[in-house]
Amino acid sequence: MKNGIRLTARRLAVLITVIAAAAAAAAMSLPASASSVFIRGDSAATAAKPVYFHTLPPGAKLPSGAECARLVNATPLPEDKAANKPYNHRKGQRVGPKFFSAGDSPKAQKLLAPRIDGDFTGTTADILRWAACKWGIDQDIVFAQAAVESWWQQDTLGDWGTDASACPAGHKLGADGRPGQCPQSYGILQNRYPYEDGGWPGMIRSTAMNADAAYAIWRACFDGYETWLNTVPRGSQYQAGSVWGCVGRWFAGRWMTPAALGYVAKVKQYLKEKIWLTPDFRQMG
Repeated sequence: MKNGIRLTARRLAVLITVIAAAAAAAAMSLPASASSVFIRGDSAATAAKPVYFHTLPPGAKLPSGAECARLVNATPLPEDKAANKPYNHRKGQRVGPKFFSAGDSPKAQKLLAPRIDGDFTGTTADILRWAACKWGIDQDIVFAQAAVESWWQQDTLGDWGTDASACPAGHKLGADGRPGQCPQSYGILQNRYPYEDGGWPGMIRSTAMNADAAYAIWRACFDGYETWLNTVPRGSQYQAGSVWGCVGRWFAGRWMTPAALGYVAKVKQYLKEKIWLTPDFRQMG
């Protein structure tokens, strides 16, 4: 979410689990060379291997959504989450003029917001690959974080509350099965209403829109635009270029705090396990 702490019961349960796993969490760093978006095998035998998208450095020129769609569609991956099919076949929308917080550098709204559109359809894995490519973040980090947030389920609802003003259209109190409550976080990355101006209802209806918006925010953080993080309690001084600091900020709304670090440990645990490749993760029908 933007500018808030998301310690609901569900997330507290995650946090308790991750603190225990933190010591064993795998370390992750930027690739030695981040000058290209992807790496291919260099022999004919690996020519058909899917493109792998790596983290690009702060301020890098990012590939367009259309270029990423071409790369992903050249080597598509199968669908592992059958329930996502209706959401995966819907594209997104352009966002509003206040998508990024007023506390961000104006560069975020100027340079990044116009790129957000959710303009992709495909399998769940390919949508996540597309978002990783478009925003220059290692695709396995995206896979692992989406597993922590929703087990890759676009219909996931979270951060339930009783404030009617925090319910998006069509999700009034009680409408989603809990009397007197509505969910405030939605989708594969659990984007939170009412933040991310202009992204609703697309981030509920479209997997691509949900992931596109989430990693636009990650990129704003990674590029150093979220200067408001140095005006709130933090574990260290915020600065550009920390892949994991910006992953933790998504959960905690703060920089390098215990809550943020615990969440990062859980994402690293899933990354080490490659949880998305395990039989129990797949949902085919």
